[in-house]
Order: sequence, then structure tokens, then C-alpha cells
Amino acid sequence: SSQEVNGVSMLHGEVSREIFKDMWKGYFPEELHISYVTNGVHRPTWTAPLWKEVEQKYFKKEGGAYTAASFEGIYNVPDEKIAHIQQELRTKLVGRIKNNLKETQNITYFTPREIVEVSDTLRDDVLTIGFARRFATYKRAHLLFTNLDRLDAIVNNPDRPVQFIFAGKAHPADKAGQDLIKHIVEISKQPRFLGKIIFLSNYDMDLARALIQGVDVWMNTPTRPLEASGTSGEKAAMNGVMHFSVLDGWWVEGYREDAGWMLPQKRTYENQQYQDELDAELIYNIIEDQIAPAYYNKDSNGISIQWCNFIKNTIGKVAPQFTTYRMLSDYERQYYYPQQKRSALLRANGFEKAIELSQWKKRVAHEWPELRVEKVVAPKRDRELISLGNIYEATIDLYLGELTPEDVGLELVVTCKEEGQLKTLDKVELVQPLRKHLHEGRQDSVGATGSRGFGVRQAWLSHGSYLILSLRLRGLNNMRKAVSAVTAGE
Repeated sequence: SSQEVNGVSMLHGEVSREIFKDMWKGYFPEELHISYVTNGVHRPTWTAPLWKEVEQKYFKKEGGAYTAASFEGIYNVPDEKIAHIQQELRTKLVGRIKNNLKETQNITYFTPREIVEVSDTLRDDVLTIGFARRFATYKRAHLLFTNLDRLDAIVNNPDRPVQFIFAGKAHPADKAGQDLIKHIVEISKQPRFLGKIIFLSNYDMDLARALIQGVDVWMNTPTRPLEASGTSGEKAAMNGVMHFSVLDGWWVEGYREDAGWMLPQKRTYENQQYQDELDAELIYNIIEDQIAPAYYNKDSNGISIQWCNFIKNTIGKVAPQFTTYRMLSDYERQYYYPQQKRSALLRANGFEKAIELSQWKKRVAHEWPELRVEKVVAPKRDRELISLGNIYEATIDLYLGELTPEDVGLELVVTCKEEGQLKTLDKVELVQPLRKHLHEGRQDSVGATGSRGFGVRQAWLSHGSYLILSLRLRGLNNMRKAVSAVTAGE
């Protein structure tokens, strides 16, 4: 088995701990040996040349690389420059789409007349929202089409029009995904949507790069909490393209109020159909009330200062947190370097520590069935109300068989209930190893006011025979523990 286990985003780590909660019996999900490193993307591959020129002029490298501090240089770029780059990239994308329409595979989607109309209708001065990815059903690409009259009002708004660019593929065996693409294409051919909602065929990495560089907003609508990380939105952020998504995957960590938009992380309805309807309504409202007004809030020079600030915040605050540079730095710090150190320790002196560890594991595994908790004396919650300021005593008698005090550990676990689930509030290693603390009587704070549950569990075990451990628990306001007496005898 792996020495370390990790998810690919903070939320993915939480979900993984819940999934594997039965792997280590007696432990709560939040305690498990599963952490996370959020995915990142390779900036040089996905960042447009125009933005790379800005980096070279305004960003300062640290140690030969662009660090998070380097990205602060975006705030020195004039708004006129920001707006010009955005316009150039959108114009390039629109030109590419019009050329794409002439390719032979589009004959299956459009008639010659429709291709001409789409080409004439598509504009490079309109707020453009992109949605391109693998068309798995959990991505919920259908949400935008829940209410076609609302969608009509958004794309055909005379003062603040919006156009949507869809692209992607479904797995050949995924009939639901294939049907969804067919449904979007059919809607895009309705007269009111022709040239304003477009599905691009022949989706590949090159087209994906053009899209994430050329749109104004990148939209993602996954079913909570099925998006492990997601990286297309991270690629878009490298180009100052704002993300609009459910707070799932990487966006839980990336969202900033002044650099994108979100749908709440928590579900309102267990019924997925009701949740889809609510999310669709939120999408329409956010586009109409927040995104479009910000984009079209232009001054006498035709520049939206608010939108330029969004772009700067996306590049300056969001993008540096989701690069492969940051991702690899996390892997090095959290996993590679500690494992390298551990490996060196186990290999030293002819694998001395590895042999010692193996022998210890065999001994503990052999003796573990002999371990017995002989007696526990503690305040009974159903009989005695634990109140503030009072001192309570608990004793635990353990029979350890052939194990020794050096192998024994004991934890006092403090728990509370959240949303009906028991969660670990705090835990204290009472004596590890036991012999070190025989006469110390040290005290550590492990709790606060409120309803709390307490439990003592054995962690590692050893030799000796009987071990008698007395604990004193203070009232919940400032609960402390003390090792007051430990005796061992045959």
C-alpha cells in the first residue's frame, strides 16, 4: 500500500476521507491518512502569447521562476492594455470559429444557409461565455437550456447581448453524453439562437487552447460534489478569463468575489431535478444581474474599468495558485522530500530501522489480540451532567500481555456533532510513550463550551502486564488533562 495518499483538491480530499472512512477502524474521516494537493496547469502551454509579453514586461521572477508574488505585476498594466488584449484574443477566436464552420464535418450540423447566417451573426464585440469539456452527464451542460425563453432574453438583449460557445466530445459508449450534444446542436439551430449559441465540432487540444484564451467567462456546472478538481477553468484563469461555476473541485479554493462568480457549494435539494432547476435559475440571474452589467459598464473610451479589475484579480490572485509550479512545490514539500528523508532513514546502516520496524509490527500484530481493556471508570453522561469548572476523574485499566510501555499510546478524543455526524473536535496523546510521562503530570487544553463527547482509545501497544492510568477531566469551559498516576505490575 502507499505510504501517502492524496486527493487532487481540498474538497476531493474531504470526499475521499469519507469514502475510505472504514479503512482504519475507530477513526473519524477527518483524521484519516488522506490529504490533498490541488491540480495545477502548465502555464506556458495555455497562456496566450499576448499575455506572455505582459509577463515579460511587468512580472519579476524570483529564483528564475514566476512565483505568486510575481503575478502582482499585473496591477501595473494600464487598463487600456488589458482591454486591448482581451479584444484581440476574442477577435482571433471569432475568426477561427468562422473558419471552422467551413470545414466539411459541419455539413452534418448546418445547411449552407445556416452556416452563412451563423458566420454573419457571430460578433467579436459581445460578451462571450465558453463551455468546453468532456460531455459527461455530471457536468450538466443541459442547465443553460432549462428555460429557453430566459435564455432567449439573455442572448438577444439589445443593450447587453451574450453569446455562448460550446465544444466537446462524449465517450463513444456514453449515449447520454452523445444525446446531450445532439440536443444542444438542435437548440443552436433555432432561429432565435442561430449564431448566438454555437457548438463547435472536432474538439481537440488546439481548439481548447483558442477557447480558453478567447472567451470572456468560462462556465462549469458540475453536480456537487462530483468534480474532483477540473483544470479547464484553471487554464482559462491564466488568460484572465473569469470562472463561473459551482463551488466544487478547484473552484472551492479559487473563488474570489472580485474575480469570478459561483453557485453555492451546499445543495438546497436532495432531489437532483429540483436542484438543477434552482441552479439554472441562478445561472440566468447571475448572467443578467452581475456578469453582463459588469462587462458592458464601459466609459467614454469604451473600456469597463470594473471588468479590467476582474481580469487583473484573476491573473494576480487566482492564476498563481493553480500552476504546475505551485502543484509540484506542494508535492515536494508534503510528500517527496519527507519520503526521501524517510527512505534514507530506513535504508541507513544496512536497513537497520526497516528491520526494527518490521519486527516491531510483527510483535504488535501477534500480541494485539491479547490486549484487553479491563476496566474504565468515567463520568456517565446519562447519569451525571458535566458542568463548567468542575474536575472529573477517569481511570482505565489495560492488560498489555507481552507488550511494553514503550509501545503503548493512549489518546483522549473529544468529539462534537455537526449536521448529525460525529466529528473530532480535538485529540490529545496522553502518554506516548508511557514511560516518558510517568511523573510529568503535564496539562493540555483540549476543549471549550458546548455539548461534547469524550472517549479514550488505545493507539500503539506494549509489554508489561497491567497498566493503570488515571486522568482528571476539568469542566468543559477549559477542559484539561493530567496524568496523575501510572503503575505497572505483573
